[in-house]
Amino acid sequence: MSVKIITDSGSDISQEYAKQLGVRVIPLIFSFGDEEYEDGVNISNYEFYEKLENCEELPKTSQITPFRYTEVFKEETADGSEAVYISISSGVSGCFQSATLAAKEFDGRVKVFDSKHFCISLRVLTEYAARLSKEGKSADEIMALLDEALKKVRIIAIFATLENLKKGGRISSAAAFVGGMLSIKPIITITDGKVDVLGKVKGMKNGYKVMREYIEKEGGIDLDMPFSVAYSGTDDTNINGFMEGNRDLFGDVDDLPLSYVGATVGTYAGPGAISAAYFVK
Repeated sequence: MSVKIITDSGSDISQEYAKQLGVRVIPLIFSFGDEEYEDGVNISNYEFYEKLENCEELPKTSQITPFRYTEVFKEETADGSEAVYISISSGVSGCFQSATLAAKEFDGRVKVFDSKHFCISLRVLTEYAARLSKEGKSADEIMALLDEALKKVRIIAIFATLENLKKGGRISSAAAFVGGMLSIKPIITITDGKVDVLGKVKGMKNGYKVMREYIEKEGGIDLDMPFSVAYSGTDDTNINGFMEGNRDLFGDVDDLPLSYVGATVGTYAGPGAISAAYFVK
């Protein structure tokens, strides 16, 4: 019996794609004012960005409760299966702690893995875990292999706007104004489970070049492992611009894994962001 793989919507894995992968995605809850939504369930990513682009205040996200984790873990282990839950980074959310608390009720049949990632770098780790499960690996083996995989997972992103960082209190209004005037774009990665700014560039085209340099500096993408590209917003201009000069990085794949940056990161990234996640060679 294969191990059940579970993650949360911080992975930016849609419910439709989750069914293809054979994994369970627990939706995070977020709200625009008094309107509450289950991420990717009763609101699409496109609809989310339509609302985001027209709101004065950023939406608020709630972490998944221990009770909800207990419900899901019961459902997934009811047939006697083991399960591995791959959590959004404990550095940005309390989900890992809540899941760990819930897993104590299952006598070791549920393992909880702190991915130290979110967005599509959590996605590629989950895809890898799904592959290991289909290969017949045990829960303990999957946990060990995921721990090794963390050494090779990378994510690189560029934000097209500083407006949402300003709204969320991450930067000052003055910094956002100056950055907007100068067309400054931050280059983002994830280090030790938290957002890390690698640098700032002028204009998106320069940002695409920096992203390519980052990917190439350690030998490029391991095309035998999962990888993904994502974008935010309702306009695909930036993702088309990025792919125009960087399509070769991803080999001869006919159907490049392309997804939306979901609500968890998209709230602060705002529209027009581009990200790539992969394993280094």
